[in-house]
Amino acid sequence: MPTHFHKKPNKYISHVQLKVSNLQNSIEYYNTIIGFDVLEQTNTTAILTFDGSTSVLSLEEISDAQPLKSGQTGLFHFALLLPTRKDLGNFIQHMIQQNARVGAGDHHVSEAFYLNDPDGNGIEVYADRPEQSWIWNDSTIYMTTEQVDVRSVLAEAEGTWNGLPAGTVMGHIHLSVANISETENFYINALGYEVVTRFGNQASFISTGKYHHHIGLNTWNSLGGTPTPENGVGLKSFTIVLNNEIEAEKIKESLSTIGATVEQFVDAPKFGGRQAFSTVDPSGIRIIFTVEGE
Repeated sequence: MPTHFHKKPNKYISHVQLKVSNLQNSIEYYNTIIGFDVLEQTNTTAILTFDGSTSVLSLEEISDAQPLKSGQTGLFHFALLLPTRKDLGNFIQHMIQQNARVGAGDHHVSEAFYLNDPDGNGIEVYADRPEQSWIWNDSTIYMTTEQVDVRSVLAEAEGTWNGLPAGTVMGHIHLSVANISETENFYINALGYEVVTRFGNQASFISTGKYHHHIGLNTWNSLGGTPTPENGVGLKSFTIVLNNEIEAEKIKESLSTIGATVEQFVDAPKFGGRQAFSTVDPSGIRIIFTVEGE
């Protein structure tokens, strides 16, 4: 797995915070099916881990929870990147043993499998193909969706599954947004991402450092939509790691220039670095920024 895409100076996604309707049901799912353990827990929150010390995912139970609805912006899916194709094979063996419903897609740059948690939050578990095999046309990367050769992936497996393997990272996040051009403008001009591929005027994939995407954007179920309500299940926030304090100040200035909110103190998890500030994108999606230590 190419590892440099999820390290500084790239603006990678380090953490996703979900709102759920039943914490215990969600913990059981993420433990049994996905392979997380609980790092910390309260009556309404759980910080999940795969290595006993760090976290890429946390859960918060909300009262009077409203279900996911079409036409709302927020999470399309978050994506867990496994270190090797063998790990992906082990995961699929585990899915078969659990009789879990799984979708799949060969995107040329990666092989991916898709699930939904008990509240319908989308999950992708994938492995990247070698970076040398990706096809670039100037600044545009070739991505597609074809049938995964599941037998070939399973042939890599060694028959063991002990939870998410060491080296797993939050590979990317895919968002349901209200307007592609407005959202692209925000992430490109204010945050410094680059568009690496588009699918018509309905989906866009952006990254830094020539990754195939750190963030996906689409309007397939959310064109002109409204943000998920506070008591709606789904995405509460996601965290972007910034390179240093200088970059943080530049982004704060850019956000202020376009009239976006810049909040210094928010109720959000602090993982992997000092929480710097937060903002809300044009679709009402909360972004937390951190500056990691060296």
